[in-house]
Amino acid sequence: MFEEPEWADEAPAAADLGPVSSRPRPAAASKIKDSKRRQLLATLRVLEAASLPQQPLSLPGSDSEEEEVVERKKKRPKKPSFASVSTEVEEKRKKKHQKQGPPGSDSEEKEVERKKCCRGALGGDSAEKQKRKRKCQTQSSSNPAQHLDNGDQTGPNAWKSSGTNDPPKPSPGTTSPKPPQTLSRKQWRNRQKNKRRHKNKFRPPQPPDQAPATAPTEETEVPPTPSPDSHEARAGALRARMAQRLDGARFRYLNEQLYSGPSSAAQRLFQEDPEAFVLYHRGFQSQIKKWPLQPVDRIAKDLRQRPASLVVADFGCGDCRLASSIRNTVHCFDLASLDPRVTVCDMAQVPLEDESVDVAVFCLSLMGTNIRDFLEEANRVLKPGGLLKVAEVSSRFEDVRTFLGAVTKLGFKVISKDLTNSHFFLFDFQKTGPPRVGPRAQLSGLKLQPCLYKRR
Repeated sequence: MFEEPEWADEAPAAADLGPVSSRPRPAAASKIKDSKRRQLLATLRVLEAASLPQQPLSLPGSDSEEEEVVERKKKRPKKPSFASVSTEVEEKRKKKHQKQGPPGSDSEEKEVERKKCCRGALGGDSAEKQKRKRKCQTQSSSNPAQHLDNGDQTGPNAWKSSGTNDPPKPSPGTTSPKPPQTLSRKQWRNRQKNKRRHKNKFRPPQPPDQAPATAPTEETEVPPTPSPDSHEARAGALRARMAQRLDGARFRYLNEQLYSGPSSAAQRLFQEDPEAFVLYHRGFQSQIKKWPLQPVDRIAKDLRQRPASLVVADFGCGDCRLASSIRNTVHCFDLASLDPRVTVCDMAQVPLEDESVDVAVFCLSLMGTNIRDFLEEANRVLKPGGLLKVAEVSSRFEDVRTFLGAVTKLGFKVISKDLTNSHFFLFDFQKTGPPRVGPRAQLSGLKLQPCLYKRR
C-alpha cells in the first residue's frame, strides 16, 4: 500500500512546539493541495487493486478464526450433493450397459427424460412462471390495436368472436415466425358477421325515400289487386266447406233416426226423401274408409273359398259391393236403391220363398229396434244347415255372450267368432231349425247400443 510521507505525521507534532517563524500559507492553496493528494491516493489504490489478485478482505485478527472454521468443516462428514449422486448413478448405468451391450437409442432417450425431470423438479416452477410472464408482456405490448378493435365491437357475438376467432397478431419486432392459423367455417362466418355489424353501426340511417338501387325487385313491386276470379274461388271454397258441414250434420241426424226407430219408419223416411239415402250412404262410406279393413271385403274373401253354386241373400247391401266381389248369385235388399240390382223393401219382410237361400249376410245392417225380426226372417229364408254371417261395430256390444245366447234361441248355432279386429266383430252361425222361443218372449241380448257419430 501507499505510505504517507514522514512530514505528514510530524506536522501535528511540530504544531505543538510553538510559533514558527515561517510565513502562514493561505487557506485556498492548502485545500487545492489536499484535493490533489487525495486524487493521487485514489488512483494509486485503484492501480494496485487491478495489478494484485483479488483476495478477500480480512481483519487483522481473523486469520485464526478462519483456520478454526476450516478445521471444523473438515471434521464434519461431507453430505453428498445432488449433482454428485446423479453422476454416480449415471456412471453405474453406463457400466451396466457396457456389460450388457452397446447402449441403444431407447436407453439414451430414457436418460435424457430423467435429466429433464430432475431439472424440472429443481427449478421448473420458477422457469415456467418466468416464461408465462414474458408471454403476457409480449402479447400486451405487441397487440394494443387488437384490444381497441375488440372494444369497438358490441354484442355477445362480438365478445365471443374476439375471444375465440381473432388470433393474436405478431408484432413487427418479434422474430419468431408463426404459421398462419386456419379458421373453421363457423369462425369465418362469425368474423364476417361482426365486420358487417361494425360497418353498419357507423353508417347513417337512410330515409325510406332514398332506397338503394340494388334492392330486390320483389320488395319494390306492388302486390297485385285481387281479381274477381280469386273472390269467386274463395266464395266457392267457403260454400263447399259449409255444404260439407251441413251434409255431416244431416248424416248424423239420419244415422240417429235409423238406430232409434224400427225399420218401417226408416223406409218411410227414405221414400219421402230419396236424396236422404244418397247423403246417408255417402257419409257412411266416408267413415268406413278410415278403417284399416272393411268387413265386406272379409266376408267376400270367405265366400270365394266356398262353391259358387251357393245362393246368397245380402240384407242391407248398400251399393252392392258384395255382389260385385263374388261369382255367386246374390239377392240384394235395402231401404233405398243405389244400384239396379237392389230390391227396395223392409228387411223384416223380404220377397223370398222359405228355405231358398244358402247364405244370409248382415254386414253392418242390424240397425233399428227390431233386430229380432231381421234374424227371424233370415231363419225363414235359409235352408236347413244354411250359413248366417254377421259383421257389426264392436262398440255396440255390451256383452258378446248374451248376444250369442239370444241368437241361438232363434234357431242358430255358433260356428266361429272373430273378436280380434278393433273396429268390428265377425260371427258365423248355422241354422239348426225354427226359433225355440215364442214371439212374445223377450231377448235382452239382442238390444245393441246405437252407433252414433260425434261432431268433429
